[in-house]
Amino acid sequence: MSIEALIVLVIIGAIAGWLAGLIVTGYGLGLPGNIVVGILGAFLGNWLLGASGLMFGTSIIGAIIRATIGAIVLLLLLRLVRR
Repeated sequence: MSIEALIVLVIIGAIAGWLAGLIVTGYGLGLPGNIVVGILGAFLGNWLLGASGLMFGTSIIGAIIRATIGAIVLLLLLRLVRR
């Protein structure tokens, strides 16, 4: 993965973390925490959806969707662990 692709993934992950924080209500890590979860979720979403063969295209919107799905999964897992 090139440095440019990594930078784009971090930016998309930050957007996805913010979106996931809006979708998964009642459990907040705050904006900085949600952004970190979004960045990690971007990697998770790309891996999970890539392994399952579900891709939403190669556009920025598709990348945001994949990253948001990964961030939502990660937030829900964190919610279960912290209970």
